[in-house]
Amino acid sequence: MNPKRHFEEGLEMFAETMNAASTTANTGRDKLAVNVVKMSLTVALTLIGLAAVVLAYLIYPGTPGKSKVMAFEGFIELPRIGPLTVLDYLTLNDQGLFVTSASSGALFRIAFDASNVKDSTVSEMPGAGAAHGVALLPDENVAFITRSETNTVDVFDTKSLQQLASIPVADDADAILYIPSTNLVYVAHGDANMATLIDPKKRATVGTIQLSGKPEFPAVDSQSGLLFQNLKDADSVAAIDVGQRSVVGQWPLAPCEAPSGMAIDSEQRRLFSVCSGNAEFVVFDLESHRVITSLGIGGGPDSVAFDPVVHRIYTAGKTGEMTVIQQDGPDDYRVLDEIHTHYGAHTLTVDPASHKVFVAYASLLAHPRIAVFSPTH
Repeated sequence: MNPKRHFEEGLEMFAETMNAASTTANTGRDKLAVNVVKMSLTVALTLIGLAAVVLAYLIYPGTPGKSKVMAFEGFIELPRIGPLTVLDYLTLNDQGLFVTSASSGALFRIAFDASNVKDSTVSEMPGAGAAHGVALLPDENVAFITRSETNTVDVFDTKSLQQLASIPVADDADAILYIPSTNLVYVAHGDANMATLIDPKKRATVGTIQLSGKPEFPAVDSQSGLLFQNLKDADSVAAIDVGQRSVVGQWPLAPCEAPSGMAIDSEQRRLFSVCSGNAEFVVFDLESHRVITSLGIGGGPDSVAFDPVVHRIYTAGKTGEMTVIQQDGPDDYRVLDEIHTHYGAHTLTVDPASHKVFVAYASLLAHPRIAVFSPTH
């Protein structure tokens, strides 16, 4: 055996082995790189697909879910202003339905066609600053609208939709209503933790009321004349004597977290509040000043409406669900149905004469619209 030759052959074998190992390693790395690219593309395509589905859902407001107790009559389309439209309060009177846009500042007035809701006539009043609540004066063609970005309450003619005056107020003007017993307009300011009182004849502020929390929806008890105000960050409700400009009581709404929408059944002495923090509906006794029952409802609830004739309560939330609740007695309530509407459809109102329910749909790259429902039984 030649030691030198043997050594050289050993070196050659080692080199071949290393080359083979290197080639195998390179091939493995190449395969791994290809697999990583394939996985990345798969994940990216999946995310794009999910985004497309979400976008399509947000853009296209499909037909609401079927209901056992409510019939869907159709949509009333509103003019589109910009790519995104967020609707806020809905307010009814004999002239029609007034709907505000928090995104554009516009006000829409809908004159209904009883035979076909799709043929209803829509008029528009443009405006600067996010529009929220509307207070209508009875037997007059005058109304007030809150604007949070400009910190004003604008006065307008309900027939011509022409602005008549603009009243400067505190920050974050939101909910608003007219109180017949005092002939005053009440304005709730969320961020300012206060309320402003306006004389509708003078079209000027005549007083303020300091609150211990952030006010959301208010409602007036027609029997006592007191105004009840939800305080969102205090999880409570306050009673206000508007004539005296003072808070006369405040009570907790537990288990309610972040109360928002409110309605009152004065006849049976009950107050209804929806809770945006934990998706609860609570019933508050106006005499004993305590919560007597609660129910789980659709997510992100923002508004509630009560039809005293058929004893129905309706709630709407940002997750796109309308909850229908039956009042069987002052202390007895049950959920009849959960109707899927559309994401962001968080406000509604009910017409106590026709019993129709109107739900405002937010829109992305599509026309905003109002969904119209009526009870089937």
